[in-house]
Amino acid sequence: MEHELRAEYLDGRGAADPLAEVKVWHVVRQEAATAMCGRDLEPAAAVRSADDWGTPGVPICHSCGALYLREQP
Repeated sequence: MEHELRAEYLDGRGAADPLAEVKVWHVVRQEAATAMCGRDLEPAAAVRSADDWGTPGVPICHSCGALYLREQP
C-alpha cells in the first residue's frame, strides 16, 4: 500500500493561509485526507513523500507512525 505525509497546521490555519506553519505531519494512504490516526486533514494540505518518515526535523504524528510501521514489509 502506498503512503504519503500530509500536513496539519499550527493554530488551526489552513493550507491557503500564507502564514500557515506545519505543526505535524500525518501518514495517510496515498491521496487520502484522513490520517491513519483518524484525524481529518485538509485535502489541500501540503504533502510529502513517506520516504521522509524518520528524517530529523520532520515531526511525525506518533500514532500515525506506529500504524505506518505495521503496514510496512
